[in-house]
Amino acid sequence: MKVVLFCQNAYCFEIMRPIMAVLKERNDTYTWFITPKLASLFPFNDEPVTQSIQEIIDFKSDAILCPGNEVPHFLRGVKVQIFHGLAGEKKGHFRIRHYFDLYLTQGPYFTSRFNAFKEKHKNFEVVQTGWSKLDAYLLNKATLLSEKKELLANLNAEKVILYAPTFSPSLTSAAHLKNQIETLAKQGKYVINIKFHDLMAQEFIDFYKNLAERYENVFFKEDRNIVAQFIVADLLISDTSSVIYEFLLLDKPVITLNNISENIRWDNIKDPDKLAEAVLQI
Repeated sequence: MKVVLFCQNAYCFEIMRPIMAVLKERNDTYTWFITPKLASLFPFNDEPVTQSIQEIIDFKSDAILCPGNEVPHFLRGVKVQIFHGLAGEKKGHFRIRHYFDLYLTQGPYFTSRFNAFKEKHKNFEVVQTGWSKLDAYLLNKATLLSEKKELLANLNAEKVILYAPTFSPSLTSAAHLKNQIETLAKQGKYVINIKFHDLMAQEFIDFYKNLAERYENVFFKEDRNIVAQFIVADLLISDTSSVIYEFLLLDKPVITLNNISENIRWDNIKDPDKLAEAVLQI
């Protein structure tokens, strides 16, 4: 089988890393397609990769796997949507764009929704497979926890906080928690790892990078592997980001600011100034 791993954003790399490993085990032929903006971010050495749509046409694929929402309809092969998150409340998650022949769903909730669309449109299939990104939860855990223990000891800190907000302008907490994140940093008893979405506004990137430069216990994480940050974190601070659901699978506490979900199963605050108090209660 010939497979294209179709990437339009950097978050796709970690979603499709486990799939690449399986393709290797099966001795299937595959290639990555990336957009030019991702050329400097491509994390894999000695892997087949192209930025050329013509090369993908010439490759004559049997299947094209896409974490994103669009894929050129004229490319050869079954178009497969594998999704890029677990947030069903996000705008557009259940929009049928008529690009895909097959939806590989993350779990029963998503499967039931897409099966309803299948009955309506009758031009695609739905199979519940789970989500490939979650495979990484089982990798390198012992090493990561050992490194966490050493870091906490070196900084005389007690816990690791992961701050991972969404980029969506109407939903992000990045503008509202500047002072509050710095207040937590000043206390010194927390290591704060900051991980932003690839599409986060530059003004917030600049502010929080500067924060990391000023406090030895604050780290601005630019690597693509957010799962490693999940493993070492004791607490997630966020808003309406889909990373909440990925983190909750580890049975760890979450604090959000103004989350819009109809089914909140974590601590959601409405006032930014309540953040420190909420953290203390964890």
